[in-house]
Amino acid sequence: MLIYDALSPAPRALRMYLAEKALVLPLQQVNVFTGENREAPYLAHNPAGQTPALLLDDGTCIAESVAIMEYLEELHPDPPLIGATPRERAQTRQWQRRVELNITENIHNAYHYAEGLARFRGRIPVEPGAADGLKRIAQDRIAWLDRMLTGHTFIAGDRFSIADVWLYAWLDFAQSVGQPFDPQLANIAPWFARIAARPAAAASLHATCKPGGVRG
Repeated sequence: MLIYDALSPAPRALRMYLAEKALVLPLQQVNVFTGENREAPYLAHNPAGQTPALLLDDGTCIAESVAIMEYLEELHPDPPLIGATPRERAQTRQWQRRVELNITENIHNAYHYAEGLARFRGRIPVEPGAADGLKRIAQDRIAWLDRMLTGHTFIAGDRFSIADVWLYAWLDFAQSVGQPFDPQLANIAPWFARIAARPAAAASLHATCKPGGVRG
């Protein structure tokens, strides 16, 4: 197996997952800043052009971070980062979807349309006028999530899971591109500090990240 990796929050989430599982897979770097992921060699494996992607030994390519995590979880169930029972797995997926649909997709698109506009203009449809609204929605939904996390150690309750991995990677990225969350939030702020203190958080940061640059 081979992972197509990049300096970006979604690949970072996968790297953090691998570190938490103590799984070591070979990585091949894709330069998303120069648009290598939009060129023919990479598109032959992943026509969607996004990173990361997992190339299997039989030539099958699985894209999307969470789908890759789900695949690897079936091969390596311990320690469980989705859940050890059907109920736990359903709860993890519930929380991860809430995070992705309400928060991280808005952070992502706001970046495309604002701080990352010069990079993405010409690659994807962009709407600069929507950026401020998306940022506002993301911050509102972070506060919405904060209210639901009262009594939680982790996103899905008392279990560390891929929901934590996903949100942490994106909130850390957001802080580096002008979208910091409110440090006064009663639950998100201490949760973020707990996740940042895990060895996998630092280990997952891309080797080419520079101080003051995009974190991914």
